[in-house]
Amino acid sequence: MNRITLKNALRRLPVLAVQDVRSRLLVPSLLLMLVVPAMLPGCRVSPFSGAGSRDEVRLSSPSGRVEASIRLDEHGLTLHLTHDARSVIRADLGKFVLDGDTCGKSYLIGSVARTSTDEVWKPVYGEKSTIRNNYHEAVIKLNGKGGAEPALSLICRLYDEGIAFRYLFDSTSAGHTMLYEEGTTFFPGGDYETWVTGTAQGRYLKKRISQIDEACERPLVIRQNDASYLAIGEAACVDFARMKLVRGERENSLQVALDGAVDLELAKYRTPWRYVMVAGSPGALLENNYFILNLNEPNRIDDTSWIKPGKVIREVTLTTQGGMACVDFAAAHHLQYVEFDAGWYGNEYDGSSDATTITVDPRRSPGPLDLHRIIDYAGTRGVGIILYVNRRALEKQLDELLPLYRSWGIKGIKYGFVNVGPQQWTSWLHEAVRKAAAWELMVDVHDEYRPTGYSRTYPNLMTQEGVRGDEESPTTAHTLTTAFTRMIAGAADNTNCFFAPRVPEKMGGKAAQMAKAVMLYSPWQFLYWYDRPAGSPHKKGGAGATAGIIRECAELVFYDVLPTVWDETRVLEAAIGEYATIARRSGRDWY
Repeated sequence: MNRITLKNALRRLPVLAVQDVRSRLLVPSLLLMLVVPAMLPGCRVSPFSGAGSRDEVRLSSPSGRVEASIRLDEHGLTLHLTHDARSVIRADLGKFVLDGDTCGKSYLIGSVARTSTDEVWKPVYGEKSTIRNNYHEAVIKLNGKGGAEPALSLICRLYDEGIAFRYLFDSTSAGHTMLYEEGTTFFPGGDYETWVTGTAQGRYLKKRISQIDEACERPLVIRQNDASYLAIGEAACVDFARMKLVRGERENSLQVALDGAVDLELAKYRTPWRYVMVAGSPGALLENNYFILNLNEPNRIDDTSWIKPGKVIREVTLTTQGGMACVDFAAAHHLQYVEFDAGWYGNEYDGSSDATTITVDPRRSPGPLDLHRIIDYAGTRGVGIILYVNRRALEKQLDELLPLYRSWGIKGIKYGFVNVGPQQWTSWLHEAVRKAAAWELMVDVHDEYRPTGYSRTYPNLMTQEGVRGDEESPTTAHTLTTAFTRMIAGAADNTNCFFAPRVPEKMGGKAAQMAKAVMLYSPWQFLYWYDRPAGSPHKKGGAGATAGIIRECAELVFYDVLPTVWDETRVLEAAIGEYATIARRSGRDWY
């Protein structure tokens, strides 16, 4: 069944009747059998031979639709990428500023080692229940003329979804070298439309490449024409400085800009992957976002039984009454978690606040808050508790907090306002995720952090913000931009709400909110960010002071049965910022 036939079939399905739980969007069994892809054989790694010479290395994707040439020309080492025999992008490679010296202008191509990989792996959770990792790889040794350049290898992987490359420095010769700049520059071939934001939670604006006047968040999506879209970004940024993209000196170019210097030894002498995804539509880019997970290392957590996706309500009154009301609501409406927001241990911005204590910030709530009583009660009702902790407490108390919270019965932590960008803080955050895993605690990262696929390696990293979510009251048009730009990177804690006044006033109404919960993927899906159960006390200050009270209504049935992770995802149609039809399957049910 082709895409058009599937789209037409789904359009003929009955409209969702939220009054009856049995009337969820269900696709007939016959349709399901037709659209589920066949399982692939197990992992296979074997040599791959391809054309190449000392001045050029050629590489093709498994289907042959994507081809790359890495060659030496007047610009130095360059990459040329084609998709369906059409040139889509060129890139200048291998240029760096190391310890104050500019390198990368006089490389020679040395040995080339080629391999091919075709495997299928199962994520702990995700937008797909199985993921195929199929690529051809070349590891290209670069030699400097007369020893003028550092010993360096370029690793290129070519997929049908695009290309990824990273640099590997020789640890013996690099030693304690500091990398100050990376000169990787992309040339898409024209002054094309892009969707740009300078910050991870900023507003997306449509601009031409020539109009870019700030460092752009990744991935950066480029529309070359109605049948050619690119997404430029990075994957596996674990111990390195964050990459953004700036307009280059040459016409219609985009250059890598690092957020500070990098100690190569701390970075294990390798850069993150730089990638260019290629697709015929924005929907295909989103469908193929598993590409970024494939560029990360496999799961390192042996027992993942404690890692559980689910739906979340935020508790903002910081009172025992409010906590009990949220637990009862969660149990009645099939939510898995209640999150206690900032202020439960004091002023989150005060470095003297102690996150080992339950000391309510009086500016946010008069209390009282018997958190241990709520945790115990939630356990009897099958509901888990998540705690928000600001970075100030995390940075000084993390090693003390993790075993303590585990002893309390906490299921996860929302790391608040973490520092992001420089190598120091990138490394700190991912170490904090690993430490949480050692204590079987799940993590949600607040604010400016954007994922680069580390949830494959440590799937206790459930979700993260790094999105202009409902806290910022985005328009429906902006959400339809977010879906095909930010969401390529991975899960987003969009801080959804439903009853708050901003829903009808600014965000398109309740139907739009229900659609968001399907369209914007997050294994931990916050559904009631500014909403309080009827039994909760009036909020006297702080976040959610004007929040709506949850009223029992037919629409809640939709959220009651909604999954947060999926077996299959299909984008049936999309135009960035205008419209989208997305279908996701959980078991036999399509939403």
